[in-house]
Amino acid sequence: MFDAIRNKSRILMGVLVVLIIPSFVLFGVEGYNNRADRGAVVAKVGDIEITQQQWDAQHQQEVDRLRASMPNLDPKMLGSDQARYASLERMVNERLVAMASEKQLLVTSDQRLANYLKQDPSIASLRGPDGKLDMDRYRQLAASQGMTPEMLEAQVRRDLSGQQVLSALQASAMASQQQSDLALQAFLQRREIQIQRFSPANFVAKVQPRDADLEQFYKTHSERFRSAESADVEFLVLDAAALAKTIQLPEADVKSYYEQNIQRLSGQEQRRASHILINAPKDAPAAERDKARTKAEGLLASVRKEPKSFADVARKNSEDPGSARNGGDLDFFAKGAMVKVFEDAAFALKKGEISGVVESEFGFHIIQLTDIKAPVTPSLEAMRPQLEADLRQQQAKRQFAEFAETFSNSVYEQSDTFKPIAEKLRLQVQQVKGVSRTPTASTAGVLANPKVLEALFSEESVSKRRNTAAIELGNNTLVSARLTQYKPAAARPFEEVKDAVRSEFMVDQAVALAKAEGQARLAEWQKKPDLAQVGPALIVSRDQNQGQAQKLVDAALRTDPSSMPSLVGVDLGAMGYALVRVNKVVPREEPSPQHKAQTRDQFQRLLSGAESAAYMAHLKAQFKVQILAPKPKTSAAS
Repeated sequence: MFDAIRNKSRILMGVLVVLIIPSFVLFGVEGYNNRADRGAVVAKVGDIEITQQQWDAQHQQEVDRLRASMPNLDPKMLGSDQARYASLERMVNERLVAMASEKQLLVTSDQRLANYLKQDPSIASLRGPDGKLDMDRYRQLAASQGMTPEMLEAQVRRDLSGQQVLSALQASAMASQQQSDLALQAFLQRREIQIQRFSPANFVAKVQPRDADLEQFYKTHSERFRSAESADVEFLVLDAAALAKTIQLPEADVKSYYEQNIQRLSGQEQRRASHILINAPKDAPAAERDKARTKAEGLLASVRKEPKSFADVARKNSEDPGSARNGGDLDFFAKGAMVKVFEDAAFALKKGEISGVVESEFGFHIIQLTDIKAPVTPSLEAMRPQLEADLRQQQAKRQFAEFAETFSNSVYEQSDTFKPIAEKLRLQVQQVKGVSRTPTASTAGVLANPKVLEALFSEESVSKRRNTAAIELGNNTLVSARLTQYKPAAARPFEEVKDAVRSEFMVDQAVALAKAEGQARLAEWQKKPDLAQVGPALIVSRDQNQGQAQKLVDAALRTDPSSMPSLVGVDLGAMGYALVRVNKVVPREEPSPQHKAQTRDQFQRLLSGAESAAYMAHLKAQFKVQILAPKPKTSAAS
């Protein structure tokens, strides 16, 4: 099936190039509108519909996870149209893969699920000293992701099943060194160029505008000289974080919470051990393993006779290079850090005791327990700040759930004021002047959220000055806002903006003159190449552009090598015009063997990714995937 897809997919190499370009450049140099109907369908995967509400919830979950792992991340990046659309695409792909795995009967057995969960570090850390899973902490882990344990396990099962859809294809993607060399040679090709620039700044003095010219320019480009739409706004926020600050905690509750969580707060017992390892891989011949065991038993007899010699014997005989030089010392470790047989033996010893020969997948160990660090139980006072913060957060979430319906109903039923609900829930009505439909760099808080601004500047909100419906921003936050004053965008009188009109007219004309001069020189120098006046030679490539505009570098690299040296013109927009003489192709420097191996590995991954992308495109066609939400426009690269 995969071969058929490869043969039929003529866009595969195109996809590959798209994937290679951003990745190798890095390698070389190193919301969406909230619809009035929150149930609106934004995508379809077969018969499965994805609604606006599901999309919002999924994006908020991703934002919460990113903020938790990267607290300093700019929130505006997370709330951008592009970030929200990426969340929708991921939702579509997840459902598509799940549907494909079900159709292909790629199921995950209970045993495989259990093995995966057993090995997962976040779950292993929840096991107590006896190895049993702490179910209360397991429920807390699931709850932190908005799920029950059953939901979490179902999600993991779906993920494991979904991985099987692409794993066989990814594993079958092979690239030889010759293929990767050819691709990289083409992509990272270097060319020698010379440049002559025609900068608009050099033509400004030639622009002599008349009033009639300015008036005509003003009429033609009137949208540039309009006053911005703005409004004065008042809004009300119900959020768990603010509620937490108002909660008073009885001392009895704090003490009870401390006592209930004392085991979790105390951590695990840790042990320090040294070992002597005689290597014998589990797949080694029996004779080799017997020989290793005999050697280990001889060393065991020696250290049991002279326990103080353990470190010296380990330095001379242990085949674990990481610990041998330290006399076999492994420092402190808790349960779950070592392989099971080693851990069981170490935790069965008393301080100073030496184990028998312990067989593991690595070989044969002799273990000496050198120290025990009992878990330290922190005092109530030491833990008070954390305990109180946890309790306040828990109670605040419960209060939020209780207040949310009251808040939503009140801002709708009393739509011309926030005062009653603010007094009832002890919330503060906040006011801001000069809010615009598009957030500026200085806009912060809820008024920087696209969903809030969309609702605030909706036709109904502007015309009727009513409270917006309660808008859910995720992370236990609801907001409603209303306009108290509104100033629509309007054309400013010519006399008021005349200076601005003059400045923009002169810039536009200077750009046009620079382009005209460049095109004239291009025509002249193409007929008489000897007249060309270009700057010093530069060597450019995609991963080393020498500070040149990407548009210029792309034009140079598109030039047919058979016609070199050749002259091309490049329109740089507001930066003017450039003539580029492309002299020759410059061979790449021979990469080091290490760099060659790295690039081949990366090319292999990119090829695998390209084939996966082609297969995903095939699945989307097969299951009739539709994304109904419009794709946001990306800002043009400079």
